Amino acid sequence: MFNPTRDQARQFLFETWRKRRSSELLTPLEDLTAQLIEKHPEFHELLANPDVALDKDYLPEHGTTNPFLHLMMHLTIEEQISIGQPHGVREQFTRLTRKYESEHEAQHAMMECLGEMIWQAQRNGGQPDAAIYIECMSKQ
Repeated sequence: MFNPTRDQARQFLFETWRKRRSSELLTPLEDLTAQLIEKHPEFHELLANPDVALDKDYLPEHGTTNPFLHLMMHLTIEEQISIGQPHGVREQFTRLTRKYESEHEAQHAMMECLGEMIWQAQRNGGQPDAAIYIECMSKQ
């Protein structure tokens, strides 16, 4: 399992965006990532300036979205959908896509549930529970 550090994950996003802007050849994962970045123009300038953004913290109390976490959660959800894990994630994605009339907005709704599942696992000192994730999505 690939488990990058915060800096490695950020460097991956910076490098992917640099390669896309330079029209360089991308790996399939980089291409998917670049497509996600393209859907978030609000992050383009930040990702074009790694020297400024690499060490920046995005704390909830500041009221700003962490662009790195946001994009990595999109990648996580893309992977979940592609492999059909956890069980039921594809069906929820399909349902949410119909509801929001947008795959991207469906993923944003899923992201809220993914965050809830992770938060509960951290709060309870346990492992993430896929049942919480799927149940949350069913209520969206």
